[in-house]
Amino acid sequence: MIPTWDRTLPTLISCIDSMLRAMGGAPTYALTDNEKTVTIERVAGVAVRHPQIVAAGRHYGLQVHTCVPFDPESKGGSEATVRIAKADLVPTDANLRSEYGSFAELRGACAIFCQQVNNRAHRETGKAPSSMLDIERKRLHQLPEAPHTLALGESRQVLRDQTVRFGSVRYSTPPGLVGSEAWVRADGDELVVVADLSTLAVRPDWMQGPAGLAEVARHPLSMPGRPVIDLSHYPDHPQNMDGSPRPPKPKPVNEQEKAFLELGPGAKSWLIEASAAGTTRIRVKMAAAVELAALVSAAEVDIALGLAATAGRFDEGDLMSIVQHRRHGARPADLVVP
Repeated sequence: MIPTWDRTLPTLISCIDSMLRAMGGAPTYALTDNEKTVTIERVAGVAVRHPQIVAAGRHYGLQVHTCVPFDPESKGGSEATVRIAKADLVPTDANLRSEYGSFAELRGACAIFCQQVNNRAHRETGKAPSSMLDIERKRLHQLPEAPHTLALGESRQVLRDQTVRFGSVRYSTPPGLVGSEAWVRADGDELVVVADLSTLAVRPDWMQGPAGLAEVARHPLSMPGRPVIDLSHYPDHPQNMDGSPRPPKPKPVNEQEKAFLELGPGAKSWLIEASAAGTTRIRVKMAAAVELAALVSAAEVDIALGLAATAGRFDEGDLMSIVQHRRHGARPADLVVP
């Protein structure tokens, strides 16, 4: 079950590719409804296939068949997945499901739902679909290594800044795609970016569902000189979503820095605030904090470092003064800037 933004032919081919790679092979035929992306017209009651869907089926080694209109045996089977999706995944008053915060959240919900139903025993066979697929996979045709790209758009390489170029405009992509191939196409007033996730050496954290062709980004079309950048595609960028500076993330580069940061979150806060305040002899004070932790405990020193960061106290002896003050039973709220 794969959610999509639209029902165009490129999206359909992307879904077919992802579905077949999730199954691990191609069956003899695929059954679908009579949509314009599959059946362009009917002559004397005979469905005339879309030439591109025929080419896609030939590429994967299967035939695309459409159900007979008003025939429950064929049409009902092709619509069962849609009915299940509406009942269990689409927010309605009946299932009390709340709205999704993002399209990625919907994609994750579909992946979780498929995992649940595919590992649950079917009431007719008494077996889980995943276990039966292991048997059926031996009869499936081998898939081609390259996906069908006839209707995916123009091929582009994801540049080092996580962008693809289309019409002399840069559009951002999610992390993990740098150096890989992507396909871009204009869909109305939007640009759609599709990538083959099965070729990635490392699975990105944002990736949900089966590997294969998937829509990874969608942007409004822009003009040259106006790049379209989605800040959510850069989680490690030193800027927040609203454009404000993002607090630095301390990363130790030697054993001394590692020993200090391992004291806890208070040590990280102290380092960030002390650096912003222009504190001198920071390394000496960090080493003194580690030595003090060996005497009174790391947890106590970490709390004192956090209080020192909050109060802006980074002078010599301030850390020891706070530790001694706390040992006399003082509450953290009683600490004030001297």
